[in-house]
Amino acid sequence: MHVVVIGAGEVGTSIAGSLSSDHEVVVVDVDEDRAEQLKYEIDVLTIAGDGTTSDIQTAAEVGRADMVIACTDNDQTNLVACGTAKTLGDGFTIARVKSTDFLRTWEGSEGAFGVDFMVCTDLLTAENIVRVIGLPAAIDVDPFASGMVQMAEFEIAEESPMAGQTVAEADRFESLTFVGLFRNGELTIPRGDTGIKAGDRAVVIGSPESVQAFATDVDPRTTPDDADDIVIVGGSEIGYQTARLLGERELQPRIIEQDPDRARWLAEQLPKAVVMEHDATDTEFLSREHVDEADIVVTALRADEKNLLVSVLAKRLGVDRVIAVVDSPDYVTVFEEIGIDIAINPRTVTAEEITRFTYESVAENIAVLENDQAEVLELELTEGCGLVGRPISELVADTDARFVIGAITRDHQLVTPRGDTVLRPGDHVILLVDSDSVGEIASMA
Repeated sequence: MHVVVIGAGEVGTSIAGSLSSDHEVVVVDVDEDRAEQLKYEIDVLTIAGDGTTSDIQTAAEVGRADMVIACTDNDQTNLVACGTAKTLGDGFTIARVKSTDFLRTWEGSEGAFGVDFMVCTDLLTAENIVRVIGLPAAIDVDPFASGMVQMAEFEIAEESPMAGQTVAEADRFESLTFVGLFRNGELTIPRGDTGIKAGDRAVVIGSPESVQAFATDVDPRTTPDDADDIVIVGGSEIGYQTARLLGERELQPRIIEQDPDRARWLAEQLPKAVVMEHDATDTEFLSREHVDEADIVVTALRADEKNLLVSVLAKRLGVDRVIAVVDSPDYVTVFEEIGIDIAINPRTVTAEEITRFTYESVAENIAVLENDQAEVLELELTEGCGLVGRPISELVADTDARFVIGAITRDHQLVTPRGDTVLRPGDHVILLVDSDSVGEIASMA
């Protein structure tokens, strides 16, 4: 495909990097220095200029583009860019927005703003937070096969009973497969005798029930779906959407918001939530309101520095699990290194969702792990494709691609893969693939 990406920030750079190996990618950015720098970071053509104008879009050959992705940090810029693209060609347009108002308008009128697919950063981030809350021991959770299968990633703590075990000892659930192990930032495709160490990040794929049972083994102190005392610090759009989604699950989160007008609005919009108007950095207030007894604290303030301070205060008070929204990608590592359990970067979440959509012609679903080191793909196998008709053990032996098949759904039934399992046309296969091998696996499907 000929793909034009408008915006060379973290989202645009991530998307362009994911697509550049298989497609012809042009990146447009108003910052000339950034456009020049990107030429050396990834193999793409770059153009410096205003991506909303027809002159710049014509230079990027939007008229023959198969896809135009507008992902700057400004909602209006992205919408205008998509509208302009529709006047020049018939490429599929994707717009990134933060405002749920734009999303609702677009959902109510097909093709509004000249956008074919809209990605709402704040809503996506809230959905990500809620999935993790539903599985308290996990740092990442994604559903596959219409919810029949879950992929989850867990960090192995020093006190975890799983630290020191082998994969064979840890993987004792019938409908679960241990598909990946990240250690010191490197992916290992695990074998039965692979040892699990504290600090490792383990990736498993299986039925939701087996993944929840595995979570209990990872950290017996947490009980999946039992996190009912949830405090959200910050009534930002992400905080509001998180509380709204939790309310739909019959949970009653507490929200701390300092601004009186915003607090009043939240109380009116969220009848199932308890809204407290106060400064969340006041430790006496936090103690008085028993925030230390919360199962999970979500920090969703609008500034990373305040989120960092409140996250540290929550951990010092004794909160077991803190989820922090981190707007700057440079701060994610800082949050994790000082002991914050999960740091969610909205830009990364958005880039993954757009990348997921661009792969739809190949994969039914996709999740990106550990800064694009690996991907989890859901593939529907067709008659005559290179993956059907052979045992899984032969497929693994006969290809250089690094992959593990984690689950199979066949005729709406879950099949746990084994070495002698033969894949059939119509199977939905969920597998973890080293990012460098995605193209090879996709070509076989």
